[in-house]
Amino acid sequence: MSELANESTTQGANPQPTIDSAKLIAWMDEQGLPGKGEPAELSFLSGGTQNEIYLITRGEHRSVIRIPPAGAPAERDEGILREWRITAALDGTDVPHTPAIAVCTDNSVLGRTFYLMGHVDGWSPMSTRRKWPAPFDTDLELRAGLGYQLAEGIALLSKVDWQAQGLTGLGRPENFHERQVERWTTFFERIKGRELPGLDVAADWLRNHRPLDYIPGIMHGDYQFANVMFQHGAPARLAALVDWEMGTVGDPKLDLAWMVQGWPADTASPEAATASYVDMQGMPSRDQVVAHYAEVSGRQVDDLDYYLVLAKWKLAIVLERGFQRAGDDPKLQSFGPVVADAAKAAADLAESSDYKG
Repeated sequence: MSELANESTTQGANPQPTIDSAKLIAWMDEQGLPGKGEPAELSFLSGGTQNEIYLITRGEHRSVIRIPPAGAPAERDEGILREWRITAALDGTDVPHTPAIAVCTDNSVLGRTFYLMGHVDGWSPMSTRRKWPAPFDTDLELRAGLGYQLAEGIALLSKVDWQAQGLTGLGRPENFHERQVERWTTFFERIKGRELPGLDVAADWLRNHRPLDYIPGIMHGDYQFANVMFQHGAPARLAALVDWEMGTVGDPKLDLAWMVQGWPADTASPEAATASYVDMQGMPSRDQVVAHYAEVSGRQVDDLDYYLVLAKWKLAIVLERGFQRAGDDPKLQSFGPVVADAAKAAADLAESSDYKG
């Protein structure tokens, strides 16, 4: 969960841009981008330690800049290029996405690598204060469509021919699963500040199990309601998959498990309303969204338990980094019990699963 673990996001504020807007506009004009010669206005959308995001309005043309803040580590420039490659690769595909406009690696312009993408007119739960807008706030039948659309987004993503779209070399898809346990165990040992019961149990289970098949594809890496946008109005329709900080080429079914690992067991119960950061009451069941993913993607999901153990185990480690860095930050401090629950859930599923792969 990149936003939760790595970025302190500011929303609802309107600080002055920290980038040189005059240089940005001059560069845009040199590139011959839409709106050339028009006056420009920059509006802050969100930002933190990972990226700053601004809306650029030039007459009738609107675009969005994504750029690391001045103090971000140098590797964030490489991360921006990864995001750009994926965004550009999605052009011409069925995956709802933000259009790729231009990228700049010349640090003399703004001091950091950045890219421009098209503005998407839509909404996300994060922009609506984690509440469903009308009519999804009261019409549970319509709300169910949000869940199906969420599953459809990564199902379509999994079908993209990543090699034909120019993403060779983006990740290391070969031996993807063989590397997972050692990679994340090593990471955990680097940040370890306490024992997490269940983590070793899940790790041992993962070492001794593998998926039934493995078909490499584009992974979002942090797929959830917080990282998609929907079109305005009903019925539910995806507008774009966003926030590609953790995007790579690997196993797309891990995105599915990441999406459903916390899905309420009973979405009809009142408890589903508070089971997540959004109201999940009225959503399709986990089995229903998994079945929809399988139908759209053409991938089998009989080995989902493997991916769920991996997702829960990885979630515990990723959030533990935030917890270990919490200091006086109450939001990061709150990760403590969430991490412990995720580690235990991974172990419990590993011990109870009848999956033999």
